[in-house]
This record gives sequence, C-alpha cells and structure tokens, in this order.
Amino acid sequence: MYVETGIERVRLGRTDLLVSPIAFGTWQLGGEWGPTDEAAAITAIRHAVDEGINLFDTAQGYGFGTSERLLVRALAGRPRDQVVIATKGGLRPTPDGGVERDSSPAWVRQGVEESLRALDTDYIDLYQVHWPDPNIPFAETAGALRDMVAEGKVRHVGVSNFDADQMESFSATLPDESFPRGADWLMVDPTGPRRLRLAVEHLAQYRGGICFMVDLDPRWVIKLIKMGKMDSAERYKQHVIEQALTLLRAHDNIQCLFTTPKLLEALCEKVSLKKIGIKGVFCGGTEMTPQFYRFAVEELLDGIYFAPTYGNTLMGLAVHKPRVGEDNFAVIYYPPSPKAVIEVVDPDHPERVVGYGKTGRVRLTTLTREFFMPRFLE
Repeated sequence: MYVETGIERVRLGRTDLLVSPIAFGTWQLGGEWGPTDEAAAITAIRHAVDEGINLFDTAQGYGFGTSERLLVRALAGRPRDQVVIATKGGLRPTPDGGVERDSSPAWVRQGVEESLRALDTDYIDLYQVHWPDPNIPFAETAGALRDMVAEGKVRHVGVSNFDADQMESFSATLPDESFPRGADWLMVDPTGPRRLRLAVEHLAQYRGGICFMVDLDPRWVIKLIKMGKMDSAERYKQHVIEQALTLLRAHDNIQCLFTTPKLLEALCEKVSLKKIGIKGVFCGGTEMTPQFYRFAVEELLDGIYFAPTYGNTLMGLAVHKPRVGEDNFAVIYYPPSPKAVIEVVDPDHPERVVGYGKTGRVRLTTLTREFFMPRFLE
C-alpha cells in the first residue's frame, strides 16, 4: 500500500494497516446534517486521495448505506489495496426515524453484509462496534466479529465511542505478566444493566482480549436467605461455580478473572486457579476486607496476582493501590478523579466527614458527559 505523496504512513494500532495520520470522516454524507452536495463530496474525497489520505471512516448508521455508497462512488477506479476503509455497525433504525443500539451477533453480522454490499467490496479493513450496547454481553458481539474475521469479510475489528479514559487508568495498574495483553477474561459476578459490567468488558477488550460472563442474580440469593432456604442458595452458588469451571476448562486463553470474594473462595475450593491458567485476579464486593485480602493472597491464590477493586453503578471502577508490606493488607483505592470524588461520612450525620482511618458511609460526587450527581449517599 504505497502512494507517492508527502504524507507519511503510520501503523493503525496493533494491526498491519499503514494509514495516513489524518482520516477523512464521512458522517456528514449520510444526510443527518441536511442535504449533501454529492458532487462536492466526491470531489473532496478524490482530492484527499490525491493528497495522500488513504484512511476513510464511515458507518452503516450514517444514513444506513447512504454515506458508504457515496464513498465508494468517489473511490471508483482507485486500487482497492491503496485505501483503508473503516466502517461501523451496531445501530438499528427505529420506526420514528431514530436509531437504537443493537450489538447482537445477528444484527452485527447483517450489518457487515450490508456494508460489504454498500461499499461494493469483498472485505472491510476495520469494522467497529459503533456504540456500547448495555443489553448485549460484549463476548457475544466479539464472537460474531471473530467469526467474520475468520471468514475473510473483516480484516480487523475495534470499538467506537467506548470510554477509554477509565480503561487506560485502570489498565495501567495491572502488570502485564499477571494480566497478559491478548488474554481473555472471565467475569463471575452480577452483570445486569450495570456500568461495572461494561467497565470489565471494555477493560478486557482494551487489553486485547474478550470477556466471558457467568451472570447471577444476587436479589434472588437474598430472597432465598430471607426465606431460610439456605440449601437452595448454596445450590444456586454451586450452579454458578459449575458454569465458571466449564468456561475455564473450555477456553485455555482465559487468564484473567473478575469475581466477588465469596465466589472466588468457592472456585478455589473446586480447582487450583493457577493450574488451570489464571494469572491475575481482581475482585470486589462488600466482603472485601483486609482479612479476606490476606486470606486470598496467602491461602487461595498460590502466587497469582490479586488486585482488590471497588466500583459502583455511578462511578465504575476505582484503581487499587498495589500491595506493599507496610500497608498490612489494607484495601486502598483511588477513585477515577476528577470524574469521581469519594468521601466517607458519618452515617447518622452525612454532612460530617469522618476522620482518616475511621469507618462510615460512602458519599460520591460524580461528573460524566451526561450528568452531574453531587453528594450521593451509597
């Protein structure tokens, strides 16, 4: 892929694609911003190619084929291997003219097929999930994308509009030897419509793997306990553990684990996580105490790296402080500042912040792109 221009080529991420540092975006060609002057758009795209631009970004959702078809008209006559086409999927049109997120395997596969037809090509250089879909486990989406890479319809895959800031800050605290790049993850934890699930999925994807899920319903467990049905609660826990073990034994690239303290202990009663291939564990929940921290490190994990974590729906994941001897297994977190600020307050007088080292109730102030939530009592 070579064009004699003054524009250098850079490698795109970890792919083998060599691209211009500047891409030509085509959202405006889909019609969402008003009528498009097609002749002017085609002239602009061809001029960009002449000047050395070889990376063109489009999406199925940009007019549901309109932008992709206009792009391929502009590129007509150019050798296919001299342009890199990045498109996106995972948005579905709604009857009222809007769009909704749908990253289900069937819809993503249909999107790839429609983009191939619209772009009049046999393959897509880079196919991205346009927006996070909280209703579809990312492992399912990733599996469909991996199949289409294997079929030769897509060369490389990625994500768009996923929150990278938190992934990068949390990922930077995880040692590569314990949470290897490219390794797959297993999350054994309540997932549901929660930001924590998305954070773990995105963290796995950011580090080059996919995240398998074993879900559970903690509200059902609480209800069983309140009804005195301890045997049923225990059987439900064992059912969850059996599903996790099935995945661990079936996928030898699962090397990273996220779960709760109780489930981690239950897993370790069944199998040596080290022997089965786990290299790093990060773990959160209300049972995370200095006592459990020490128990996990000294009794359960046989040298596996252990990263305690704290998270909630509004904040996502907090970064842990790596363990050092003088901390004496204290569980220490750093909230994702400046997006989130945590205070510990007197439960009976939440206007009063307690002293350092004291216990109390968490008060969270968080700011995202969508909203501001001050002084929220957990």
